[in-house]
Amino acid sequence: MFRVLRKFWHDQRGVALILLSIMLPAIIGFSALTIDMSRVTNLHNDMQKAADALALAAAAELNGRSDAWTRAQNALANLVSNDTTFSDAGIVPIPGSGATTVDATYTACRSMGQISWCFLSSIPANDSDMITSANYAASAAVTRFIMVETHPETFSTIFPASFLSGNTADDRIQFGAVSVAGFTSGVCNYTPVFMCNPYEMVNGTNSAGGATLEQAVSDPAVHRRLIELRLVGNNAAYGPGNFGFLAPPDSVGNGAQGLAQTIATSRPLGCYSAQGVSTKTGQNNGPVQDAFNVRFGINANGNAFNSAEYGPAANVRKGASTGGNGNGNGNSNQCPNYNQLTFNAAGYMGLPRDGTTPYMSGRMGDGNWNLSGYWSTNFQSTSYPSAWDTTKPTRYQVYKYEIANNLVGHASTGGELGTPPNSCQPPVTSVDRRLLYGAILNCNALQAAGNNLNGNSTNLPVEAFASFFMTEPVPGANAGGSVFVELVDITGRGGSGTLDNFLRDEAQLYR
Repeated sequence: MFRVLRKFWHDQRGVALILLSIMLPAIIGFSALTIDMSRVTNLHNDMQKAADALALAAAAELNGRSDAWTRAQNALANLVSNDTTFSDAGIVPIPGSGATTVDATYTACRSMGQISWCFLSSIPANDSDMITSANYAASAAVTRFIMVETHPETFSTIFPASFLSGNTADDRIQFGAVSVAGFTSGVCNYTPVFMCNPYEMVNGTNSAGGATLEQAVSDPAVHRRLIELRLVGNNAAYGPGNFGFLAPPDSVGNGAQGLAQTIATSRPLGCYSAQGVSTKTGQNNGPVQDAFNVRFGINANGNAFNSAEYGPAANVRKGASTGGNGNGNGNSNQCPNYNQLTFNAAGYMGLPRDGTTPYMSGRMGDGNWNLSGYWSTNFQSTSYPSAWDTTKPTRYQVYKYEIANNLVGHASTGGELGTPPNSCQPPVTSVDRRLLYGAILNCNALQAAGNNLNGNSTNLPVEAFASFFMTEPVPGANAGGSVFVELVDITGRGGSGTLDNFLRDEAQLYR
């Protein structure tokens, strides 16, 4: 009897079945939990990827223009389509359909389909800090970020979630996703110049007869208007048509000569962000004026720009004679100083100014300039495109036509050529030296907000970056220095894309 009991006590057959029976609930529970976690991970990844993609698509439209919110919403609705799976609703499209609604309290916050979003002017410095209504943007002009949130989706678990949460009533959980993206825009290899927007709207009107910046680069009648850009005296307010200087790269130094070299060079180093630029005022005379004129083959005082990167444009026709001007120091074979030039003598004509200047207190023309007189003086019987008789070209179009059709070397009736004298630096052909690049600022609005543009102001938002065609040399260093230009192109919506090689645009995720 004891032998049988002892044998049974030491018998290990069937132990595995007993252990399996004990562990089976845990194995089943762990398997269910594994399946649930896999489904949760896939669902959350789908939602987060959708939120990230939507935020990036919308952020790419936040360039500070007045229609940025509208374009961002169109991007959310039309550019990106995502699906989530594994929720109780099955396959859920994101963003989905549904009317866009405006939050009654915060107009910066909207919703559509399966998403909601808020336009933000700022985000907290620490990712752990919550985004609040203090970060909401008041308008498209100050919007720099967008926060996109996917609406929560319900997920029913196989493993009893109530066991983990302590909620015995429900084994369902909800998941959502939030993403914050922003848009940074800037330019590199740009000259450190800013212009006060001639087309800035103030209380629904402006000094340009109501024309907009976009019209200025698309409407031929507005596009060919000549603009006089003026420097501002000490402590005077900046207004439409004034210009000043941006802080140059640290490598060029802080003096007027360093700034002038950065303006004069054909290889500028400066990079500037549309979200904020810094001004550098108080450097408005002396070598800075000469820096503009080296582009016309005019020798700088003191030979400050005596290397090839400061060479003139391939076409420097300016309606000026270097001989017989009564000074006794002019010679057609020299690279002249400004005071050695006689402008618009008989047989000499540079690109003319507009016939009348009805806008911007007499500093913006009507766009009607003397094409026929300019052409007959410089090219006599040589024909130009017949389309110009129907729609008058801009001066920049004529300038480029001269280069493309080998007319630069054609002598005017007085003998002027468009080619620079041999004694000047060799012409620069890698870039168009008659184009001046700069940031356009809404100076009225900036000053109304308390910015003193006469000081070294920082973080000034840029309306657009632009290129301007210099139609004539700038008067001598101590003559006030107005710069006469045509607006050629702008960055962003409305521009024709000629500045794309300068742009550094990037939408990026911040949270």
